[in-house]
Amino acid sequence: MSYYTSKQSDGRFAASSSSPSSSAATPLASSTISGASQGSTGTVHAGRPPGVEPVLAAHGLIKRYGHVTALDGADFELLPGEILAVIGDNGAGKSSLIKVLSGAVRPDQGEMFLDGKEVSFRGPLDARAHGIETVYQDLAVAPAMTITENLFLGRELYRPGFLGRTLRLLDKRRMLAEANAHMASLKIGIRSMKQAVETLSGGQRQGVAVARSAAFARHVVIMDEPTAALGVKESNMVLELIGRVRDKGLPVILISHNMPHVFEIADRIHIQRLGRRVALVNRRDIDMNHAVAVMTGATTLQ
Repeated sequence: MSYYTSKQSDGRFAASSSSPSSSAATPLASSTISGASQGSTGTVHAGRPPGVEPVLAAHGLIKRYGHVTALDGADFELLPGEILAVIGDNGAGKSSLIKVLSGAVRPDQGEMFLDGKEVSFRGPLDARAHGIETVYQDLAVAPAMTITENLFLGRELYRPGFLGRTLRLLDKRRMLAEANAHMASLKIGIRSMKQAVETLSGGQRQGVAVARSAAFARHVVIMDEPTAALGVKESNMVLELIGRVRDKGLPVILISHNMPHVFEIADRIHIQRLGRRVALVNRRDIDMNHAVAVMTGATTLQ
């Protein structure tokens, strides 16, 4: 089973499954992607608005684990105020790419730039210090702790003067007030900031994780499969949250296998295959079937 392409009435191309006699991938001209150009590595690159520079960018990332090459000259680009979806089949290198961008893994080769300045993260805490926050698929919340305690976990606020500096007493009143403000700004309905996270639904727990990242991120929020374990209603709630984070001015990197969610909320789509970016396209200029075909290698963009 492979894919073929057909031109639709709106001028775009759609990929559909079939069983042709040849297994070769069908190439599509990059002119079918509005504003796209051919990159130096042969990938199709969605045109960037004039004068807009990436918030976070990477060039030629290589990461090997023994004889396995997870990233093979991967490029990356995130623009201000956008939601960039990263999609790819299993083994495409999505997780390795995100680990490099979030500081969890150091690349063997390649360059990264934050606001135009070259950076090299020594670890996740270093990335956080540079304003990059990550929401992991397993939520990374402490169920027995309150919502306020989770929001400030590892970033607790201490009381001023001797009580905080020497006795290390927490400023619980200030943390509660700021927690309420953060949750209200994202319109997350919570009964009480003092309730334990384990009493919340899956969507509300994800909301706590998103609020924590949005509260402390200065540059980028990375979301790894944020709706993977959620139902339809809770997934919609999280998608709305992601949109609100963008509306606050924070660009978002969204890693997802859920194509309907990607096409509902993403501004641009980064397609990863075999350790490198094979296309970067505007979401409105490509349909879902075509994106899947490019992702799986059934179709190529030229």
